[in-house]
Amino acid sequence: MSQLKHYYEKEIIPKLMETFKYRNVMEVPKLEKVVLNIGLGEAIHNIKLLDSAAEDMKLISGQQPVVTRAKRSIAAFKLREGMPIGCMVTLRHIRMYDFYSRTVNIALPRVRDFKGVSAKAFDGHGNYTLGIKEHIIFPEIEYDKIDRIKGLNITVVTTAKNDREGKELLKLLGMPFKD
Repeated sequence: MSQLKHYYEKEIIPKLMETFKYRNVMEVPKLEKVVLNIGLGEAIHNIKLLDSAAEDMKLISGQQPVVTRAKRSIAAFKLREGMPIGCMVTLRHIRMYDFYSRTVNIALPRVRDFKGVSAKAFDGHGNYTLGIKEHIIFPEIEYDKIDRIKGLNITVVTTAKNDREGKELLKLLGMPFKD
């Protein structure tokens, strides 16, 4: 069992039950999945970018990414339906907890001038999306071997009913929110 999951079960569930007055353990919000996404608009002109992004995402997540394709054609961007334009990974269970722990404890503190993440990135249903401008903050990426710095979106999907419950869950799991 992951250390973070063990901590969640022993420490966080009782705190959330006390804070929100839940009567049943099954009402307590938990992490459902973590979705990583890299969108590469430049992959239209250079398909090699997509291969390097997929390889970097595989190193970061420990799981093979899925290539995402354009849903519709956009003439202004010279984009045709079905063209590969990004890659994504969905993490669940032990890999999800391990990735979340590595992101919060190792990767985010490596961001230049880091003061915390915004608390306004919730979607109204307790899910949180974090945008990272440089994927090189993850220690698995070797700085010398990358061709270009890519952005990365991380979406943490929870079973929380609202943003307040989701924020409290993530705060107790160690997410460093700005005040």
